[in-house]
Amino acid sequence: MFKELGSHPVPKHARNYMYCFGGITFLLFLIQVITGILLAVYYKPTPELAYESVIFIEQNVWMGAAIRSIHNVAANLMVITVLLHMFRVIYTGSYKPPRQMNWIIGACLLIIVFAFCFTGYLLPWDQLGYWAAVIGTKIMGSIPWLGEKLLLLSQAGSKVTGYTLIRFYALHIVVLPVIAIVSMVIHFLMIRKQGISGGL
Repeated sequence: MFKELGSHPVPKHARNYMYCFGGITFLLFLIQVITGILLAVYYKPTPELAYESVIFIEQNVWMGAAIRSIHNVAANLMVITVLLHMFRVIYTGSYKPPRQMNWIIGACLLIIVFAFCFTGYLLPWDQLGYWAAVIGTKIMGSIPWLGEKLLLLSQAGSKVTGYTLIRFYALHIVVLPVIAIVSMVIHFLMIRKQGISGGL
């Protein structure tokens, strides 16, 4: 299987940097998984201990500050590379039939990346993360018809509390990774089946 994957030819038109952003995004996702697991070992998702555990990671854990910085920088880079990947897909018309379903899955992965960033922002439980969560959930609350229910669901109540922190943590380390991995497997299998789209 791996021999077959390794010997699979790459089309000539795809041998340039424009076609690398999807792979770079995947590499950054793997970095996020590894550094996220290392951070989760010491992180405590409670209102009383979350901020203290982040400080402990940065000041007392060997390479803790570096691991947290890598996790943070890789998240920002992931947003950039997934957007560049999307723009390349639009530019080369790779969303057209028969690849429209893969385009939809890719758009869902873009939303998942933003959801990762949003849920992760609250986890240090500092003023910046707290008010970002308040603003973000209020924006969700302004959506017509579903807004009020989304607001209550996202905040785990009528305002941002410790329950919101636990909910965001569960989304960040369990729900979103599972959805992302399943979506990426489907995305990659469809690319494998349909091949890389032709150049301009």
